[in-house]
Amino acid sequence: MSFHMEKKLPTPKEIKELYPVSAEVAKCKEEKDRELQDAISGRSDRFIVIIGPCSADNEEAVCDYISRLVPIQEAVRDKVILVPRVYTNKPRTTGEGYKGMFHQPDPEKAPNLLAGLVAIRHLHMRVLEQFRLPVADEMLYSENYRYLSDILSYVAVGARSVEDQQHRLVSSGIEVPVGMKNPTSGDFSVMLNSVVAAQHGHNFLYRGWDATTSGNPYAHVILRGGVNQYGRTLPNYHYEDLMRLWEMYQERKLANPACIIDANHSNSGKRYKEQIRIVKEVLHSRAHSREIRRLVKGVMIESYIEEGRQEIGCSNHVYGRSITDPCLGWADSERLLYEIAERC
Repeated sequence: MSFHMEKKLPTPKEIKELYPVSAEVAKCKEEKDRELQDAISGRSDRFIVIIGPCSADNEEAVCDYISRLVPIQEAVRDKVILVPRVYTNKPRTTGEGYKGMFHQPDPEKAPNLLAGLVAIRHLHMRVLEQFRLPVADEMLYSENYRYLSDILSYVAVGARSVEDQQHRLVSSGIEVPVGMKNPTSGDFSVMLNSVVAAQHGHNFLYRGWDATTSGNPYAHVILRGGVNQYGRTLPNYHYEDLMRLWEMYQERKLANPACIIDANHSNSGKRYKEQIRIVKEVLHSRAHSREIRRLVKGVMIESYIEEGRQEIGCSNHVYGRSITDPCLGWADSERLLYEIAERC
């Protein structure tokens, strides 16, 4: 066993100075932040759709995918806010093999943290500057958030991080909506406790600093399903689950009750085509219940250019196909996005 401190990396401030956002991009981000804040708070009734690859593994393929969202966003802008999933920290679940663009900017080469920092910042900046869409990423490592804090308009805290105190405290100092996923057990109380923590101010140690936060009123929940002790998936997007969540929100008297439904992961059992049916059921539940309509602010969909998934380094590598979890293909995704807009 060993623990080696290899070399000191640039601080978030240094990286931002080396690769700054322009005044125009900063203004665009402000506008996108406000749109999402308004949707989460209910000041706007636009429906949020966070959509894109399981893992952002290749800049050109990711940008190709996002370019296809742009004309759809123009067509549905009165009803839907499209938020590209640009998950640059996303590794394989076990941590073996591919470790995500942040650690491994080239999936077929060894990890390189400095190159990864530059790669993820460049990709996020390009998406915001070129496509003018709000950018979402997962805060897998809470100490890395500030490398992208001037670019991201939406932050997700994953099922394995939501119980971590540092993730909760950092979320309380983020100014944009933060979605807290239910843990892999599916427990609603743990997830809501994370929202309580994130909505309150705290004082804590962060990156060697004495940090103080004022709380994030836009912290909310993401339902992604759970897994029981026998490994069986337990979906939690059904009508009864949503009504139970609404009641639990009322008991806690939290600001801006809001929920995003993750249509993949344990809700679909990673059967990626099921995402279509799941989204339609969620839309039906919103149409049936005024409380659920007020609660469910959007959905999260794993989607890429080509459907399914593939292994890294395979001889017949397919451009725009996931190398982590299987994703919905573009043709199905496009149809689903227009249907969402029609039914919202």
